[in-house]
Amino acid sequence: MSNQYLLDANGDNTWQFEFGSFTVALTSSVDNVKKWTPFLYQQFHKAEPRPAFVDFRIQIERPESLRRWVRPQVNFYLDGFAPFKPLPAQQAVPLFEWGLNWCIANQYHRYLHFHAAGVEKNGIMVILPAPPGSGKSTLSAALMQHGWRLFSDEILMVEPTTARAIPIGRPVNLKNESIDLLQKTFPQAELTEKFYDTAKGVVALMKPTAATASRVSETAMPTHIITPRYVPGRTLNVRACRKPAALMALIGNSFNYHILGKSGFDTACRLVDQCDCFTLEYSRFEEVFEFFDGLCEGSQGV
Repeated sequence: MSNQYLLDANGDNTWQFEFGSFTVALTSSVDNVKKWTPFLYQQFHKAEPRPAFVDFRIQIERPESLRRWVRPQVNFYLDGFAPFKPLPAQQAVPLFEWGLNWCIANQYHRYLHFHAAGVEKNGIMVILPAPPGSGKSTLSAALMQHGWRLFSDEILMVEPTTARAIPIGRPVNLKNESIDLLQKTFPQAELTEKFYDTAKGVVALMKPTAATASRVSETAMPTHIITPRYVPGRTLNVRACRKPAALMALIGNSFNYHILGKSGFDTACRLVDQCDCFTLEYSRFEEVFEFFDGLCEGSQGV
């Protein structure tokens, strides 16, 4: 199976695309999904024939009830099963992205998954593990616009045998104030419209850069584990992190460590052993960029 995205649309409103090592088929007749799916994924290579095996068959559709017309809602279906409650129809696009995250985290255990972002440049591959609200999606989106290759903003996958990171490179899920901040800072960035009143507040999706899309088949060996935290008004503060603390932070941010057992433990230990580990507090992109660019020049920046 080739490691590149597929994007095909046909008469029954079905798109198929491949994320590194797994394939997704999305079917939807919802207008917003039909509008934004090509926008978010149009830059990726088309490929024929379609893959014989699809890991996740997903539908985003309105329920067959009065809700179809009165305060319209949409459901997320995986192989015909709806694992979530329906959401307002205007949230159909983020529902697909959130639902696909759920599918990967709960159904796809070939790799060790971390609740982390990941970026790479010139052979320097940084894992950014952090809980929700730490600013990792905002930071990874900014680094992507600054020339780093995005592996993921939400689920970082690592192959247990090799400890190499597996790129996904999907759209970045931005929330609330970070949307306007990134649009203002990076006018070249391409975003969807804003989706309001979600469980996460106001949401918009950032389209992956061409550099990220063109190298979606290239894995990378992690070199750094940096736990980020956005602190308003804080001057950049980078501190070396002891290996045991880095290991516990990594394990604490894993989705399927308990499922992989010894393999998960060995992989996490190998990552910590081979990586330089830091914590990072930031408020200004300029300072973060200087530090990360210093990593590429062989400097730790501390």
